[in-house]
Amino acid sequence: MIHGEGYKPIIAEAAKMAVGEENIYERVFIFELLKDKNDPNAVAGAVGFSVREPKFYVFKAKAVLLATGGATLLFRPRSTGEAAGRTWYAIFDTGSGYYMGLKAGAMLTQFEHRFIPFRFKDGYGPVG
Repeated sequence: MIHGEGYKPIIAEAAKMAVGEENIYERVFIFELLKDKNDPNAVAGAVGFSVREPKFYVFKAKAVLLATGGATLLFRPRSTGEAAGRTWYAIFDTGSGYYMGLKAGAMLTQFEHRFIPFRFKDGYGPVG
């Protein structure tokens, strides 16, 4: 059985081969989206800093994909320790992407969804 955390190294290697390793920035904390001065409804880049080195980054982009994850820390599983460390109950899904999107002017919808992992014999997963 392949767990979700097993996919990250596979996808990371494919991304490095597709766009080039020099175009991948890891361990950069993005804290602000930059609006396009010509189109107030568009995002033109992002601002962040390295969490390992004293570096500041300004990214300019034709398109921006906000893929920060959800807000799984708002809800906990009922049984203690269950799904701890799994990608669908990740400790870093804090909802910060919702904040950045809202601050940049995005309309946030569909927040009534409550994640409940589907359980089946010998396993469970984020399909419910």
